[in-house]
Amino acid sequence: MSDSLNRLLDVMAALRTPETGCPWDLEQDFSTIAPYTIEEAYEVADAIHRGDMTELRDELGDLLLQVVFHARMAEERNAFRFEDVAAGIADKMVRRHPHVFGEQERGDAAGVTETWEQVKARERAEKGQDSSVLDGVALSLPALMRAEKLSKRAARVGFTWPDAAAVLEKLDEEVGELRTEIDNGADPDRLEDEMGDVLFVVANLARLLGVDPEKALERTNRKFIARFQQMETALTADGRGLSDYTLEEMDAGWDRAKQAEKAGASQPKNG
Repeated sequence: MSDSLNRLLDVMAALRTPETGCPWDLEQDFSTIAPYTIEEAYEVADAIHRGDMTELRDELGDLLLQVVFHARMAEERNAFRFEDVAAGIADKMVRRHPHVFGEQERGDAAGVTETWEQVKARERAEKGQDSSVLDGVALSLPALMRAEKLSKRAARVGFTWPDAAAVLEKLDEEVGELRTEIDNGADPDRLEDEMGDVLFVVANLARLLGVDPEKALERTNRKFIARFQQMETALTADGRGLSDYTLEEMDAGWDRAKQAEKAGASQPKNG
């Protein structure tokens, strides 16, 4: 391994050394570190979205630290070491790319994806994890992403709607059931159940349209933030707070922000 990676492993070992290490690091275990691991992965994605290479370098370092932290705790239990993690993923990548490291024809991206899934299925079977088509979809995934992945697994064996139009019909049906629950008194448990059905159908619709639902929703989140903040800036310029305005006034401000955004998007790019 490189000197820089060895240094990182030595730093983590020092942080986890009883008596002389960091009290906070010594108190941690897999479950307490896991949320930080997830958070760092999202921060990597955010840096990529912003196109900030300096930030991406730093965030990848933070994510690597998470891997090193988990590997160190595992080594302390005599379970595995960082070297085992690195060797394991290298072996897996070779197995799942027979078109690069074996004799299989290279083909196109779709064929490569099919081969990848076949190898994954074989690996699950060898581990005794193939009792269900839906096995292997991580519980820790964001719910919308997990719904899309579950529906994709089911679709592989033909359990899916024939096209987007059929999903839209189902969406209308689920929204109708949600309306019924609202009209019947909005029981919290029933509302959660029906709202979940609506979101699951939306995830299926995204899959059939070839849209990543997480990316689509995050794009709308960013759009909402931009429009809201533009409205907020315009309305509070006279010193009043947003709560001093009526909903109708805020709606009008929102519409102006929306029109300004569309006008800006339609302007020709320089160069």
